[in-house]
Amino acid sequence: MVNTSVFRGSDGVIEFALAETTPETKKAKEISDAYSLSPVGRATNVEVKVESQLKAFHELGHRYATDLRPGNVNISGTIARAYINGALLKLLLGDAATTQSAGTFLSPTFDIVLKLENPGVSQENSVTSTITIHGVKFENWSYQLPEDDFVMESVSFKGIWISVEDKAP
Repeated sequence: MVNTSVFRGSDGVIEFALAETTPETKKAKEISDAYSLSPVGRATNVEVKVESQLKAFHELGHRYATDLRPGNVNISGTIARAYINGALLKLLLGDAATTQSAGTFLSPTFDIVLKLENPGVSQENSVTSTITIHGVKFENWSYQLPEDDFVMESVSFKGIWISVEDKAP
């Protein structure tokens, strides 16, 4: 079944999932469990970007490209959150968020699952759209402390690959 619903941000849920069992995913699970990060609360302004680098081939004597070939695919995005407790910073830095590391440190890896379901549609006609970004690592973390607005933290991330699923009950 194809999803034809129109969604709002309030129809979405963000979860951190851990499919593999590597030292990096075990560290992410430890942090996620300690901070009850699934689902991720107080999130806003979630953005996921998929960039496909197309290579144009231009023949001599032609002004327009005669072929477009797919190149590298890059997946990135951002999440803002109005709930500051150190969890996202620890997912960026691992143990280096609590102690100074003399050498290299483990960088937690996890999947981000974005689920959308329209609560205004009957259960038998409902379709859930799920986007999963696999092999995610946080790249940057920032913290905004404005004078008269909500305190926000935000992270940017990169992922290895992305999958999408539309599922009917």
